[in-house]
Amino acid sequence: MSEQSPPPGAVDARFTLAAERTLLAWLRTALGLVAAGVAVLHVVGEFASPALQTALGIVLIVLGIASAVVGSWRWYRVTHSLENGGPMPAPIGIWLLIGGLVVVSVAFIFVR
Repeated sequence: MSEQSPPPGAVDARFTLAAERTLLAWLRTALGLVAAGVAVLHVVGEFASPALQTALGIVLIVLGIASAVVGSWRWYRVTHSLENGGPMPAPIGIWLLIGGLVVVSVAFIFVR
């Protein structure tokens, strides 16, 4: 028995489902970042500097929001590229989020 190839212009369901799984990973990351920000603001004890605690909590929440937005935008672009052809989205959003996470991580080293 041979596999039938999809009709011309059709997207292989495996690629569509892979794009959806990737979106879900972005959303899990966003949820984790938002939860970490809320924890820094409301659960963790007082930092040496309340202003730094507030700033780190807010930055984590903003990174979570950015992760959801970038992930959704990439999912849309990838799905559009799969359906209509064309280039895949550039990784600039990913690099910006990585940079933000590195900055926050380094800031946590110097807290307390």
